[in-house]
Amino acid sequence: MTEGNFVDYVKIYVSSGKGGKGSSHLHREKFIEKGGPDGGDGGRGGHVILKGNKSLWTLFHLKFARHIKAGHGGDGGSSRSTGHDGEDKTIEVPLGTVVRDKETDEILFEITEHGEERILIKGGKGGLGNWNFRSSTNQTPRYAQPGMPSEEMDVILELKVLADVGLVGFPNAGKSTLLSVLTSAKPKIADYPFTTLKPNLGIVAYREFKSFIMADIPGIIEGAAEGKGLGHYFLRHIERNSTLLFLVPADADDIKKEYEILLDELRRYNPEMLDKDKLIVVSKCDMLDDELKAELKSQLDAAFKGTPYLFISSVANQGLTELKDKLWEMLNIDTEEPENSHGL
Repeated sequence: MTEGNFVDYVKIYVSSGKGGKGSSHLHREKFIEKGGPDGGDGGRGGHVILKGNKSLWTLFHLKFARHIKAGHGGDGGSSRSTGHDGEDKTIEVPLGTVVRDKETDEILFEITEHGEERILIKGGKGGLGNWNFRSSTNQTPRYAQPGMPSEEMDVILELKVLADVGLVGFPNAGKSTLLSVLTSAKPKIADYPFTTLKPNLGIVAYREFKSFIMADIPGIIEGAAEGKGLGHYFLRHIERNSTLLFLVPADADDIKKEYEILLDELRRYNPEMLDKDKLIVVSKCDMLDDELKAELKSQLDAAFKGTPYLFISSVANQGLTELKDKLWEMLNIDTEEPENSHGL
């Protein structure tokens, strides 16, 4: 999927169907002079429903479908016949979709399971026919209920990428390059910052036909938690990842400081992110000779107490097997049967 086809934010207008009106029909038949009321009920209006679909990875299919309307309910008829229900409109969305009310910015619900269905707005209830209003004192009611009106609202659909591992780092840290060598994904790669403007997903093949999903999140900059550099659009995708891989290049001026800035941005956006498993990866280590690597290792041992770190080079294919082993161990450390694997 090309970057332009990855859509993770859409605004749509939705409208349910109105209920059909009840019938006030009076039964008439040969030799039956006063048949009494037999008006049927109106049908309910169609609902607008959201349904999770694990085969979808983006909201691109909704980019040009900005108005979605369900069908209206049919009117009641004679002989107590009920009007037909309005046609429901089902909107399929990828897992990890958050639904917000555009007017209040309130989160209505989230879709996280395949096949999960949630009614976004209900169709109007059908009106009762005059058959329902007969009584001993009013044996021929000549009135019926109108159907309930439809509902409408503007909603925002936001996609938070569902992945096992999220790549976190500054622009040009080598995240896209790492994703391209570990998976079959083909992200855009260039030597300037913010090459990646949309998240890229890839499936990392592991031993014995096991696998896990890795997401390349666009680069974070200082101030991202306040929205700088489209920060909010980037950071929300990290919320769904169970493990965070912090990528810092070996030629960075201060590896520890870069890591602390990234951590601080996550904390300011959502403190719960710091509870996730973390792995620090020093990329572009093919630039280091053994002496420099040993010196850097002694510095990192003191700086990253308790947080694991690895040296890799995506271009020179160094340390990638160890990286996959470590990630798999972190993803499945508490499970007897690996729950994060995805069949290829």
